[in-house]
Amino acid sequence: MPVNADPTDEQAVDGDERPPEGNALPINELFSSLQGEGRLAGVPSVFVRTSGCNLRCWFCDSYHTSWEPSHAWLSVDDIIAGVQCHDADHVVLTGGEPLMHEESAVLLDRLDELGYHTTVETNGTIAVDAPIDLASVSPKLASSTPTADRDPKGEGEWAERHEQRRLDVDTLATLVDRYPFQLKFVVTGPKDMPELESMVERLRDRAETTITDADVLLMPEGQTRDQLDEAREVVADLALEHGYRYTPRLHVDLWNDAPGT
Repeated sequence: MPVNADPTDEQAVDGDERPPEGNALPINELFSSLQGEGRLAGVPSVFVRTSGCNLRCWFCDSYHTSWEPSHAWLSVDDIIAGVQCHDADHVVLTGGEPLMHEESAVLLDRLDELGYHTTVETNGTIAVDAPIDLASVSPKLASSTPTADRDPKGEGEWAERHEQRRLDVDTLATLVDRYPFQLKFVVTGPKDMPELESMVERLRDRAETTITDADVLLMPEGQTRDQLDEAREVVADLALEHGYRYTPRLHVDLWNDAPGT
């Protein structure tokens, strides 16, 4: 699905703009592919990608939903119609950060009523009351912060906001207690592991649900095959060393950085 509208003001970049009227979501892409990450890697899926995010990871692989958000406003009915055009019973609601939009809960209710299995890809800073079959929670480590030397725009203006917002242990615990879940960490290298392990222990202390090592997935940072070639073995070794699971980025291995995959 093509996208349109390129919000440029601060309110739009932060994901706070609203459609003129109606029950709609800002949709950047709607397409079918294979789930590339996590426990359901390889499963045929329909992806509904919303635009807008409350964070700005410097390595974001959906640049046009965060740093320069673009989208078309689609009603929930239109989104459902788009999903039904594809032959898959698994829907991935992703972004950006899809849970920052109130209408995402309406969409999830509709998908549940229609019998779809839903995965929601979220950074773990927002919780909603909606049916979700798998909460794919990706807490952001300090290595994600867009410092001046890492900011894709070279400005560094988002570093402080990102750092303040990126971790909310209470919200993470709510998601873990409310839904079947996986904790999927983007790992840039061995230096991430002390913070990652500390974060997992803090969450274990806060959540009522048992969090096993098998619930923790390490995923190499990389938006292209070449980048993954440099990172995957390092992250796989870290998973073996610490007893966590490794998850590939199957869509990148198969289709590199092509859009709609």
